[in-house]
Amino acid sequence: MDTLYNQTNKVIQQTQQSFQLLEGSTNNALEVEADIQSKLELINSNCSKLELYTLKFPIDQRQNAKMRVDQLKYDCRHLQAALIAAQHKRARREAAVNEREQLLNRRFAPNIDATAINIDYSIQHQNSLHNAHQGVDEMLHTGVNTLESLRSQRMTLKGAHRRIVDMANTLGLSNHTMKLIQKRASEDKVILILGMVITLIVIALVVIYFT
Repeated sequence: MDTLYNQTNKVIQQTQQSFQLLEGSTNNALEVEADIQSKLELINSNCSKLELYTLKFPIDQRQNAKMRVDQLKYDCRHLQAALIAAQHKRARREAAVNEREQLLNRRFAPNIDATAINIDYSIQHQNSLHNAHQGVDEMLHTGVNTLESLRSQRMTLKGAHRRIVDMANTLGLSNHTMKLIQKRASEDKVILILGMVITLIVIALVVIYFT
C-alpha cells in the first residue's frame, strides 16, 4: 500500500505542476487540460484501490490508513474543481476574443427595406417619452375643452337664472319661491366649481405622473 500511496502522492504533485504550466500556456491549453484530467482519473483509480487495501489493515491501524487515503481524495477533488474553474476561465477568454474579432471584422451595410433603425435602448426610451408627452398634451387639450364647456354651461345657467328672476318678478312669485330658485342656483354653482377643481387636480396628477 505504501508504494501505491507514494505513487499517487507523486502524481498529485505532478498535477499541481501542470496547473502552473496551464496558467502560462495559451496555445496548448487543451493538451495540458487533457493531461491534468488523465492524471486526476489515475488518482481516483489509485484511491479506490487504496480504500480496498485499508480494509485489510488491522483495526488499530485502519483508521490512520483511511485518513491518509481521505487526504488523497480531498486533494484530488480540489484539483478537479481547479481544473473546472480553469476550463471556464479559458472558455470565457476565448469567447471574448471571438466576440472582439467578430466585432472588428463585421461589415455594416444599409438596409433598403428598413425605414428606421433603433440603435439602442436609449432611442426606444426617447420614443416612449415622446409618446407619453403627446398623450399628456392630448389630455391637457381635452381638459381645456372640458373647462370651456363648463364655462359655457355656467354662462347659460346664469342667463337662465336671470330670465327666471325676470319672469318671477313679472309674474309676482312669492319670496319663498325666489329663495328656492336662488338656493338651487347656488348649489349648481358649487357643483360647477367642484367639477372644475376635480378636473384640474386630475390633469395635474397626470402631468406629474408622466413627467
